[in-house]
Amino acid sequence: MSKAELDIAEGRVKIRGAIDFDTVPDLLRQSHKMFSRPESTIVVDFSEIEHTKSVGLALMIEWLRQARRAGKKVEFAHVPTQMLAMAKASGLESILGLQNKDSATS
Repeated sequence: MSKAELDIAEGRVKIRGAIDFDTVPDLLRQSHKMFSRPESTIVVDFSEIEHTKSVGLALMIEWLRQARRAGKKVEFAHVPTQMLAMAKASGLESILGLQNKDSATS
């Protein structure tokens, strides 16, 4: 079974581990506290992801929904190239705010 965790600190959330069908439910549970923090913008950093599946896009969309309900903004940083390609192929890049990101170093 895969493992993943969120490191939440001062408007930046770093994801460690894998994003797949096994880890997304736990990542969602962990993420509730990131929307109760005082920061108006939350940066989700994917730089320490081991691997991801397409369910990672669904997780990103859910975080956008939760942020909207909490009156916050979510930005995604260091999105893996694989996820950028999936977002583009599925027409989600503009919804996720990834249209100007050409590489995982954004």
